[in-house]
Amino acid sequence: MPSENSFFDSCQRLTSKVWRAFLLVNLAGLAACSAVPPSEPPALHVPAAFKEGVPGSSVWQTAQPQDAVPDDWWRLFNDPVLDQLQQQAQQANQNIALALARLRAAHAALDSSRAALAPTLGANAASTRARSNGSAGPSIATADSIGLAAGWELDLWGRLSASAQVAQANLQASADDLAAMRLSVQASVVQTYFALRAAEAQERLLGETLAAYQRSWDLTQNRYRAGVASSADVAQAQATYLSTQAQRIEAQSSRAQLEHALAALAGQAPAAFSLAPTAELPAPPPVPAQLPSRLLERRPDIAAAERRVAAANAQVGVARTAFFPALTLSASAGYRGTSWGDLVSAPNLVWSVGPALAATLFDGGARSAAVDAARAALAQAAASYRQTVLVALQEVEDNLVAGAALEREQAVQTEAVAAAQRALGVVNNQYRAGTVAYLNVLSAQAQVLSAQSALIGVRQRRLAAAATLLKNVAGRWEATAPAQ
Repeated sequence: MPSENSFFDSCQRLTSKVWRAFLLVNLAGLAACSAVPPSEPPALHVPAAFKEGVPGSSVWQTAQPQDAVPDDWWRLFNDPVLDQLQQQAQQANQNIALALARLRAAHAALDSSRAALAPTLGANAASTRARSNGSAGPSIATADSIGLAAGWELDLWGRLSASAQVAQANLQASADDLAAMRLSVQASVVQTYFALRAAEAQERLLGETLAAYQRSWDLTQNRYRAGVASSADVAQAQATYLSTQAQRIEAQSSRAQLEHALAALAGQAPAAFSLAPTAELPAPPPVPAQLPSRLLERRPDIAAAERRVAAANAQVGVARTAFFPALTLSASAGYRGTSWGDLVSAPNLVWSVGPALAATLFDGGARSAAVDAARAALAQAAASYRQTVLVALQEVEDNLVAGAALEREQAVQTEAVAAAQRALGVVNNQYRAGTVAYLNVLSAQAQVLSAQSALIGVRQRRLAAAATLLKNVAGRWEATAPAQ
C-alpha cells in the first residue's frame, strides 16, 4: 500500500497540472473578444448656450458622477427661516430616506455581483445509517463523512464582470437619484415657503384694506345720516367690506394648508409644526445674462439617465455571454468512513479536483430573445436619456423667459399700484366734496386692491421662477464673460 507521503505527492503533481491547464485556458480567455459592447453616451446635439441667454462658446459634456449638487444654494435668498427649514427637510424628509434606502440596496447588489467573481468554499459533515439487501441477506451500515468543497467559475467571456458592471452603473444611478431627490425636496421647500409668505402678504394686504374699507363704510353711514348719501351707497360699502373679508379668510386657509405642506416636507406632523408669520418676501437673486448649457452637466437626473444607459449596455453583454460555454473549477477533499473514532486517517481520505465545461446546445431561441430584449432595453434607456436632456433644456429656457418677463412685469405692476393709489386719493377727496358718486370710490378701491394683490403674485412667481431655474441648473449658476 502506498504511503501517505507518496499519496500527497501525487495530489500535488495533479494539482500542479490542473493549475497549468487553468492558466492556459485563462490566457486564451483573455485573448478572446469581450461580449460586452463599448458603452458611449447616446448622441444628442446640444447648443452651447441657451436660446434665451447671450450666445456663449461652451460645449456640451456628459455629466459625471463626481459633479455633486452644490449645498445650500437657497442661501442666495438670504432667509434664515428658509435655511432652518431646509436643514429639517434634509434630515427627516421621507422621500430622501426612501432614496437613501434604495442606494443601500444598490450597494448590496454590487457586492453580490462582485462576490460571484471569487471562488466559493464550503464545509460539510454527515452521518447516515442505511439498510440494504444483498446476497448474504439484509445489512445495516453506517457512513460518516467530513470535508471541504471549493468551486470557481472562470469569467472567460466576461459574463460575471458584465453583471458587476450592471450593478456598478445601477449603484451610480441610485446615487444620482438620491442627489436628484434632495434637490427636488430643496426646491419644493423653497417654493412652498415663498407661497406661504405670499399668502401671508395677501392676508396682511387684505387686513389693511379691510381697515380702509371700514373707514369708508363709516364715512358713508355718517353721510347717509346727514342726508348727503343714499342707502345704496351704504349697502355697496358693506358689500365691499364683506367680500374683502371673505378673501382674507381664503388667504388664511391657503396659508394654513401651505404650512401643513411644509411640515410634511420637513418630515413632521402638521400638529407638531408651526411657523411664525412675517409676510415678507425676499428679493430674488440676479440671474446672469449668460448661462451656458454646460450647467446641465451637473444635473443628477441627467447623470442618472447616463448610468442607466451604461447599465443597459452592460446587460447586453450579459445576455450575449449565454452563447458561450461556462468553465468551472471544482475541488473537494475530506474523510469518509464507518466510524467517527478513526475517520480522520489516510485510508479514509477522499478527494476530487477538475474542471467542468457546460454549454447549451439548443434552447428554442431563448438566448437570442434575451439579447433582443437587452438591446431593446438599451434603446429605451438611450431614448430616456435624450428626453431627459431635452426636458432639462426646455425647463431652463422656460424659466429664463419667465424670470426676465416677471422682472419687467414687477416694475410695471409697481407703477400700476402707485397710479391706482394716486387715483384713489383723488376720488376720495372728490367724494368728500360731493362731486362724485360713491361708485367711483368703490371702483378706485377695487383697482388699488387688485393692483397690490397682483404685485404680490408677481413677486411670488418671480421667486418661484428663480428657485426653479436654480433647481434646473443643479443648484447654482455661474456668470461667464459675454462672447467677444
